[in-house]
Amino acid sequence: MVRLEQKVFLQQKLSPQHVLFSTLLQMPVLALEQRIKAELELNPLLEEDIDIEEEQEEINEEEDIVGKDEFDDVEDEAGSEEENEIDWDEILNDEDNFEHKTPVSNIQEEYSRPEVAQLSLTDHLISQLHFNDLSEKEQAIGEYIIWNINEDGYLSCTVDHIAESFSVSKEKVEKILKLVQTFDPPGIASRNLQECLLNQLKSKEEGDYTLPIKIIKEHFDDFKNKRFEKLAKDINVSLNEIKEAMNKISKLNPKPGEGYIEVSQNYIIPDLIVEKVGDDFIISLNESNIPQLRISNSYKNMLLDNKGTPEDAKKYIRQKLESARWLINSIQQRKITMLKVMREIVNKQREFFEKGRNYLKPMILKDIADAIGMDISTISRVTNGKYVQTDYGVFELKFFFSEKMTTRDGDEVSTFRIKNRIREIIEAENSGKPYNDGEIAKILAKEGIPIARRTVAKYREQMMIPVSRLRRKI
Repeated sequence: MVRLEQKVFLQQKLSPQHVLFSTLLQMPVLALEQRIKAELELNPLLEEDIDIEEEQEEINEEEDIVGKDEFDDVEDEAGSEEENEIDWDEILNDEDNFEHKTPVSNIQEEYSRPEVAQLSLTDHLISQLHFNDLSEKEQAIGEYIIWNINEDGYLSCTVDHIAESFSVSKEKVEKILKLVQTFDPPGIASRNLQECLLNQLKSKEEGDYTLPIKIIKEHFDDFKNKRFEKLAKDINVSLNEIKEAMNKISKLNPKPGEGYIEVSQNYIIPDLIVEKVGDDFIISLNESNIPQLRISNSYKNMLLDNKGTPEDAKKYIRQKLESARWLINSIQQRKITMLKVMREIVNKQREFFEKGRNYLKPMILKDIADAIGMDISTISRVTNGKYVQTDYGVFELKFFFSEKMTTRDGDEVSTFRIKNRIREIIEAENSGKPYNDGEIAKILAKEGIPIARRTVAKYREQMMIPVSRLRRKI
């Protein structure tokens, strides 16, 4: 049976322009640079504007030469087609709408920093592998093991998986793995922390490491939980001997691959720069490597040529022109939004920018959103994964947002300051009898900061500080 129904419903759809703007807004400066370079390759109407002021004067002179009649002819021809409802005359002459010209700062320092040639961890290990007399298959197994060592220096796949991949026995893989584990740095290619520490201790040539090896090999559970008295009783040694052994173990490296980070992965490029000039703060975007965009004059002229340019070519140019206009508009809107958000952060955290991190005030995303009249999701996109360079270092924008807690005196204190105070209490504690979370909560309560034990535990975990029993020393 056929039924006719009429329904009314609301559906929210994002326009392509808004999707593009949201995508660009959450990109850090490096990702934006790569996106613009990709668009320059894909869209022929986009050009990199090198000398903006001179080129703008030339564009204005050329546009003055173009007669009004030619624009009218193009409009009449475009109006005959259904898809040509856009006023291209207005678009091509309205430079404020899509061709924003960002002046290049003359203050920017130009310098080239030569990178120091560094050997990667993988290359370092493979070079040692080649010094050994191995068969072709053993060499391949060794290289496979090396390529599966993670950035901390641990083997990220199982021996069973390697044996199955090469159709060999596990014993053969274990033999090659033991060989790789003798390479520099000590402890490399281990499968867990116990094996890593044990391999480092066995590689020591000077000194007596019998007791440390016995502790790691046979009493690892007591070692990691710092049960010193139990260790002394089980091994039948004094606490002083346990202390000496623990001192030797503490000098080992739990992450043997950590020292081989590539230079390009070891620094942060800030998206924003805040500089204090006099009594005011100057906020600028880090755009030194961002290409400045403009619309190609050649394709403009092709679109205006109503005789020499085929209609299919004009249709293609119109599509690419619209895409280029959206991109340039979105980049400009991204800049305006980021500067507006950063300006409000500086206004609300002025004491931090003047005196340092101990003066950080409690603030949430909603505070910024309400102040500048934007949605919280927009503020979240601006602050996520982006960094600002200040007089006190480089900080992620999320760093400036923290919850608040009210003291007994009625003052509002940022959770960041409470975390700093917890860290100070732990650093000053007796290492032989460290404070537990409840004792830290009592100390803070005496200082006028009422806080629950579980909240202390949460903040301590966020700062990656272990529990009291693991902080204990002999």
